[in-house]
Amino acid sequence: MNIKKSVIILAASCMMYACAPKADNPFYTEYQTPFGTPPFDEIKMEHYEPAFLKGIQEQNDLILAIVNNPEAPTFDNTIVALDNSSPILNRVSAVFYGLAGAETNDDITALSMKLAPVMSEHSDNIRLNPALFAKVNAVYQQKDNLGLTTEQQQLLDKTYKGFVRSGANLNAEQQERLREINKEMSTLGLTFSNNLLNTDNEYKLFVENEADLSGLPQWFIQSAAEEAANAGEPGKWAFTLRNASRLPFLQYADNRDLRQQLFTAYINRGNNNDKNDNKEVITKMVKLRLEKAQMLGYDNFANFVLDNTMAKNSDNVMEFLNNLWAYALPKAKAEAADLQAMMDKEGKGEKLEAWDWYYYTEKLRAEKYNLNEEEVKPYFQIENVVAGAFEVANKVYGITFTPIEGIQTYHPDVDVYEVTDADGSHIGIFYTDFHPRPGKRFGAWMSSFRKQQGEVRPLIYNVCNFTKPVGDTPSLLTLDEVETLYHELGHGLHGLLSNCNYYGVSGTAVARDFVELPSQINEHWSMKPEVLKMYAKHYQTGEVIPDELIQKILNQATFNQGFMTTELLAASLLDMNLHNLTSVDDNLDVVAFEEEAMNKLGLISQIPPRYRTTYFNHIIGGYAAGYYSYLWANVLDNDAFEAFEENGIFDQETAKKFRQNVLERGGSEDPMVLYKNFRGADPKLDAMLKNRGMK
Repeated sequence: MNIKKSVIILAASCMMYACAPKADNPFYTEYQTPFGTPPFDEIKMEHYEPAFLKGIQEQNDLILAIVNNPEAPTFDNTIVALDNSSPILNRVSAVFYGLAGAETNDDITALSMKLAPVMSEHSDNIRLNPALFAKVNAVYQQKDNLGLTTEQQQLLDKTYKGFVRSGANLNAEQQERLREINKEMSTLGLTFSNNLLNTDNEYKLFVENEADLSGLPQWFIQSAAEEAANAGEPGKWAFTLRNASRLPFLQYADNRDLRQQLFTAYINRGNNNDKNDNKEVITKMVKLRLEKAQMLGYDNFANFVLDNTMAKNSDNVMEFLNNLWAYALPKAKAEAADLQAMMDKEGKGEKLEAWDWYYYTEKLRAEKYNLNEEEVKPYFQIENVVAGAFEVANKVYGITFTPIEGIQTYHPDVDVYEVTDADGSHIGIFYTDFHPRPGKRFGAWMSSFRKQQGEVRPLIYNVCNFTKPVGDTPSLLTLDEVETLYHELGHGLHGLLSNCNYYGVSGTAVARDFVELPSQINEHWSMKPEVLKMYAKHYQTGEVIPDELIQKILNQATFNQGFMTTELLAASLLDMNLHNLTSVDDNLDVVAFEEEAMNKLGLISQIPPRYRTTYFNHIIGGYAAGYYSYLWANVLDNDAFEAFEENGIFDQETAKKFRQNVLERGGSEDPMVLYKNFRGADPKLDAMLKNRGMK
């Protein structure tokens, strides 16, 4: 489709949306704020629609200028011009989709659904523009004679492949069908996510009898009372499906029936045959993805996705996952046997079920290692954990996080920091948003309100769903939450320390199975004894965590790793099985498919996949045929951290090599080249297996 048709679509879109005057819209120009941060106090709901449409118009005009340029196509007048063609869209998309995840509402949800086909059409208008592709192709064909830097070569290669993978070489009939597929998939993805958010917000387990609270910590009981009161049920206790509520309940609630009730509600998200059901949505999505992949010359969607990654193809991923499965499942079975033995001692004649796993794991942890999660949480006040994570970044990379006032935010929970380098120069702005609320989706993630590009410094944010403060008790994190905080900061460092010239390769714009290396390696520092002593201080007494407690934490480092690795592998294999399909029937029963796939693996009934099909949001978003990336990157991060172990975890030379070869480089070089430039060799599996207690 040409630019002329794009303008016609734009005009039709303007009829759908009320357009505000330019002077009233903060997205139309660079923000006139400190550090160019989004002016959230000025941004209104009515600004988004016209800004998206104005951004489409702006990009269409700039692309038309590329196409009509009478000069011969060059890297600068074609590739760089295209890379810089969407300033308004970049600004409005970053804010709108950021809030759609962290602070959504009915208006944002409705607009997301309206915009999805419009933005899909706009993307296709660019990628399927034959005149534009001809220019890109002309540059690509002479790439070896242009004297390009490595970063320029990567941007050119990524741009060219982006067109080809988007159907630029298809015939007109195929391109028209591809447009239809892309539009439908964009709407299906939003529907899936919105169904999940609705389910998560609507479900509450109300407890009326205080005896049913047996085993629960007092802070958690108080939190549940506040949850019930906020839901209009004072005098009761309410428990939700969010991790900060669900996991403590499964860990500590003595009432087995209630554990089963909450657990069952969680694993049936999107699978209740109601208005929020996702079975049909995921079936349509898988079918459309396969049709698209086969149209583009691939036998299945997995190979289409993986052709653009470190793994390269599905066979390599399946070999990797099945190899790990052979280590993980026996360990998980041994852990299940230990839990069953503990249950047998109680003499109730009960058999271990999935809703018992967390409960008896916590008891076994206390028995084997004399460690209870409640014993360590008082040392992990969130403010101290954050300060410790920032101090680690300072000791490793020389950077400083300083709280900054006067920066507008989208919610009172959000804190803002200026990040500066060792020489005092400005690196970027960092936002943190740590606690759950109804408008925030599950999970934890990093993104940006502005990416780094040349001299333009980034605006990076972390969003999490950690335990909230309760009464006079501050937010106290679990061990898992501490690692999650370090994980997301690792992503943040990848965005903040980016030092690239071009938007399309900066920051986290890397292969999907490489992007988790910076996040996961950062987790390693969180539980090192010398780091714990920096930040783990009792929230009441200020006492530094004692050596005895640190040793207990270290002793149980590989505890329950069979379970954790197996549930992650099961989800990864489920993802791959869905996207390895070479034919999909309209009547595909995704629940039955999942059950059959897990049975073939020999997955034990007490461990469901970490994400079941109907609430597997990762594979609806950017991790389709890519959830294995967490384990793939786990090989990299464990192998990479051994360099710090060998030289000292704060060794400046090692840190400098990692910063310069990984964190700063974005997607400006092949990821394996970047890794080997840092490590000096290919990554080995040994460190990962050792750290997971499987070797």
